[in-house]
Amino acid sequence: MSNFYDELCRFYHVIFEDWNASIERQGSQLKNLIESNWSQYKRILDVSCGIGTQAIGLSQNGYQVTASDLSVNAIERAKYEAQQRGQTNISFSVCDMKTAFAHHGGNFDIVISCDNSIPHLLTDQDILSALKQMYSCLRPGGGCLITIRDYDKEQRTSQNIVKPYGKAKIENDKRYIALQVWDFDQTNFQYYDFTLYIIEEDLKSKNILTHAMRSRYYAISSDKLIKLINDAGFENVKRLDQCFYQPVFIGTRPFT
Repeated sequence: MSNFYDELCRFYHVIFEDWNASIERQGSQLKNLIESNWSQYKRILDVSCGIGTQAIGLSQNGYQVTASDLSVNAIERAKYEAQQRGQTNISFSVCDMKTAFAHHGGNFDIVISCDNSIPHLLTDQDILSALKQMYSCLRPGGGCLITIRDYDKEQRTSQNIVKPYGKAKIENDKRYIALQVWDFDQTNFQYYDFTLYIIEEDLKSKNILTHAMRSRYYAISSDKLIKLINDAGFENVKRLDQCFYQPVFIGTRPFT
C-alpha cells in the first residue's frame, strides 16, 4: 500500500479541483466536527496524513498537530507543503497506523484517519488493531474521527467500474485527467482492486503520458466499521452524514 502512495504523492493534488480550497474547507469542517462532539481538542494526531490535506487544514485552524503516514514520499511532500503555507509546527513522521501508540505515545485529544485510509487494511483484525492503537493514543474522554467512502451505496457485483474525478486540471502547461477503475473480487465481493489513472498531457508538445497506480481496498460496511470501533473500546460510536465529503465515524474513549 505504501508503494501506491509513494507513486501517487507527486500527483495527489491534481485529483482536487482546487487543493488549497480543499485544505481550507476540510480544516474548517473537521474543526466544526471536533468542537461539536468533544470538550477538549487542542492536540490532534493524524495517523494517515498523506500529503497533509487535513493536517495542514487543522494546523491553519490553530490546532497542535502531529501527523504520520506509512508512505515516506508522502511525508516528505507533506513537510514541504506545510512549510510553503507557514505551518511549520506540524510534527511529521513515517509510521504504520497499526503501531501508532508505540510511535507517538498517548494523551492526544483527538485522533483522525481521513480519506478512506482505513479500508486499505484488508482484514477485520488489522482494522481492529489500528483502532486499538488509536484508542491507546487518546487521553480519557478523547475522540476518534474516521472518514471512509460510503460503501453501503456501492454495487459490488461488477468489474471495470469507471469513476472519473470531474474536471481536468491544467498546471504548468500540462493537463491532467484523473479517473479510477474498480474491479470487485468475484469470489468475495467485500474486496476490490483499484487502479488510479493520471493522464498527463503536455499542451505544448502534445505528448501524453499515462500513470497507473494500483492498490486493493476492503469495501467495509458502516455497520461493520461501527462494530469494530466499539470492539476497540470506544463509546458513543456513530456515523455522521452531510458534514464532510465522506461519511464520518466517531467514537470517544471512556473516562473510566
